[in-house]
Amino acid sequence: MRAFPGSPGTLTSLFLRIVQCVFAAGSIASMATTTSFFNFTAFCYLIASMGLQVVWSFALALLDGIALVKKKVLHNPILVSLFVVGDWVTATLSLAAASSSAGIAVLYFNDLGNCKFGEECQKYQLLLVFFHIPRNR
Repeated sequence: MRAFPGSPGTLTSLFLRIVQCVFAAGSIASMATTTSFFNFTAFCYLIASMGLQVVWSFALALLDGIALVKKKVLHNPILVSLFVVGDWVTATLSLAAASSSAGIAVLYFNDLGNCKFGEECQKYQLLLVFFHIPRNR
């Protein structure tokens, strides 16, 4: 099996897994620092999905790091298949969580016109910026 950039056990893969872990942790931190995120199921789903992403990415980053240190090749077809399926599942869950969170943000800021949570509305409005959702003014 050919070694592509980003394939398991490479330095690029290690870097990408660490970046995935950091961004998922940042998503959790931005939502968890608000006091009313638990009022919306979509936001709780986002935190649960990102929690799974952090665990998955961190575990694979450790595996990539160990493979790099021991100079092992992680191109076993069964192992690569496990990575593909795991990445597919976490990507699908992350997309669903981000889309539902953006939907809630659009509902509250575009359709209902206001937010009754004060300062937290600014954090929720960041979803609109991240997902490039146009806001009606």
